[in-house]
Amino acid sequence: MSKTILITGAGSGLGEGAAIGLAKNGHTVIATAESWPQVTALRDKVAAMDLPNLTVTKLNMLDPYDIVHAAKLDFDVLVNNAGIAEGGPVAEIPMPLVKQNFEVNVFALLDLTQRVVRRWVRTQVKGKVVFISSIVGLVSPGMIGTYSATKHAVQSIAESMQEELKEFGIQVQTINPGPFFTGFNERGVEAAYRWLDDDVNFTSRASYKAQTDALLDKPEMRLDPDDMIGKMVELIPANTGPFRTIYPKDTADWAVAAEQAMLTRTI
Repeated sequence: MSKTILITGAGSGLGEGAAIGLAKNGHTVIATAESWPQVTALRDKVAAMDLPNLTVTKLNMLDPYDIVHAAKLDFDVLVNNAGIAEGGPVAEIPMPLVKQNFEVNVFALLDLTQRVVRRWVRTQVKGKVVFISSIVGLVSPGMIGTYSATKHAVQSIAESMQEELKEFGIQVQTINPGPFFTGFNERGVEAAYRWLDDDVNFTSRASYKAQTDALLDKPEMRLDPDDMIGKMVELIPANTGPFRTIYPKDTADWAVAAEQAMLTRTI
């Protein structure tokens, strides 16, 4: 059955790929992007592909007017994909950056979702909310703790919301991508260099680089994003399926192993 799907953060990466893939599969898609240049670029790409069922509009998660506008659009699946990443040692990262990461990834996301869900309940739409979380919503590697914390919060919101909305026929689902090579993870790590200072911080830039390279600078941490896009295109419009999907299997195995290790970790 064809769905009408709004995707946040579709100006690049997995969000853009999923928007195009879903439209190619016959769904009506509203792809939102953070800035007008992103909107224009995606509109040009969509026009070249001849996808009249894919429209593009602006949605900066920190713009209250954009949030109000998006919440009024007509759709029955909300895909919360927009997000930013702030890397750096969580013991030292400046608090304004922590607050901004939570503002985008958690508070603005929840604001939009609440507005949409209230309208669905009022109009008896049995919609679906899909949270694009992350493997780091389940594990917390060093040096990306702030971003990881936002995704842990998203997991908690989704789990509670699923229980709360069952009586209204509204579905809730999380998709937890592994380390796919869209540049998002690398940009988040790089962001810390704008404030990490060897004359100020006890975490040296060299130590930070060594630890983040050990985490990301390997083939298994740079997976082909087309695989994840295909899985998103499969899961997002589905009426049945798992509440949580960690993908691919190696990443799911990592999450299980990390949880087991946490049960025996000592200080």
